[in-house]
Amino acid sequence: MLSKRIIPCLDIKDGRTVKGINFVNLRDAGDPVELGALYSEQGADELVFLDITATHEKRKTMAALARNIAQHLNIPFTIGGGINAVADADLLLACGADKISINSAAVRRPELIDEMARAFGSQFVVLAVDAKAIDGEWWVHLNGGRIPTDIRLLDWVREAEQRGAGEILFTSMNHDGVKQGFACEITAQVSELISIPVIASGGAGAMEHFYEVFTAGKADAGLAASIFHFREIGIGELKGYLKEQGIVVRT
Repeated sequence: MLSKRIIPCLDIKDGRTVKGINFVNLRDAGDPVELGALYSEQGADELVFLDITATHEKRKTMAALARNIAQHLNIPFTIGGGINAVADADLLLACGADKISINSAAVRRPELIDEMARAFGSQFVVLAVDAKAIDGEWWVHLNGGRIPTDIRLLDWVREAEQRGAGEILFTSMNHDGVKQGFACEITAQVSELISIPVIASGGAGAMEHFYEVFTAGKADAGLAASIFHFREIGIGELKGYLKEQGIVVRT
């Protein structure tokens, strides 16, 4: 069995880490590079940095941030936000990012996934998917959850895998920041549908929630933000708990 990964996520706005509930009501959580370095020391397996307003405000993800992160961290990190072309990704990878994350731009032009996979290899391409359950069906949303689409979640992740995405970062907008647990049922459906790794995001509030998403949710990795940012759960403590429950994690 492959080790399950614990991944802190740092949402970036104006150079600062922020966190909200259901994608709104953001509050400051600290300097992203300092937080990232702390998580690296605590045993995080990877980090994800997302410039959550880059697409909405028509800005590019800052290459300077990627360079700064790479200089201070020794674990893999993914960076995303406002990546619209191969050249955008190429710059970030050159600045030290291990993977790039694309979201809204790929929905608007799915061929972007193919182009990224051809240029860098699937292992460098993470497709972030923000979806919301409405009347029993999960629908993809764009621009940090601001814009609904008529694209079904399961249809989109299947197409993304076929186009060459290497991982799916699935965030349940219904669960984001609520801390009542991940969306395990739909996460399991996504995991069973595709063969590439699935990172579950949205809803972590207790150590038990990670156990649930790794078992019932069949996720390959668990991503969380506020519980780490505000020191509610320690990464070492979480990994110790998961090992006691029989989950294989990296030490």
